[in-house]
Amino acid sequence: MFRGLRSFMTTVFTPLARLLLALRVSPDAVTIAGTVVVTTIALTLFPTGHTLVGGLLVGFFVLFDSLDGVMARQAGRSGPWGAFLDSTLDRVSDGAVFGGIMLWFVLHPDEHHGLWGIGVALACLVLGSVVPYARARGESVGATVQVGIAERADRLVLALVPFTFLQVGLPVVVLEVVLTLLALASLVTVFQRIATVRAQITRQAVDPPPDPHDDPRDGPPAVRGA
Repeated sequence: MFRGLRSFMTTVFTPLARLLLALRVSPDAVTIAGTVVVTTIALTLFPTGHTLVGGLLVGFFVLFDSLDGVMARQAGRSGPWGAFLDSTLDRVSDGAVFGGIMLWFVLHPDEHHGLWGIGVALACLVLGSVVPYARARGESVGATVQVGIAERADRLVLALVPFTFLQVGLPVVVLEVVLTLLALASLVTVFQRIATVRAQITRQAVDPPPDPHDDPRDGPPAVRGA
């Protein structure tokens, strides 16, 4: 849903990326700093009810999520280490965001349907980790797993928007409905990726790739003892 925005932000961040690199700031430092800031905000401001300022700040840093990647490409340092670090720390940030939302429900037991909110926030937290794991594990066995209706940016933005405006009067039920839909979309995405990996592995088993040592010009193999 937000791939077009990511492309736009990449263009916007190019001058900033060049400036940071000129100041000898590494892409890894930006990745780590962003994770620390988002995690701190989500686990302090969210549970204590500062949803407006907390949501706006986290949303601001979510927009900067691609800055480290732009810097790595500018510096010619794109590679498996940066991808691994970014993906790993993304799970920390995501867990903090949905964990902070869940703690808000826990610390506001007077809200209607509070248990519903706790449950769906927890479901988003768990399934939000399973979705990228399914892709990573599928790709580790040779599958291409670029399917799903609930990608990371979609989940974060759709959860943050209603949560942010709770403090200015948005009904809590709106947040609960959105989290429920996000949990269901994440579950569908998990099953989509499982089905995709299974289909590809089954196809490979039925039609294995040709052996590079076999030369079709040699004709059929000789029968021993013929």
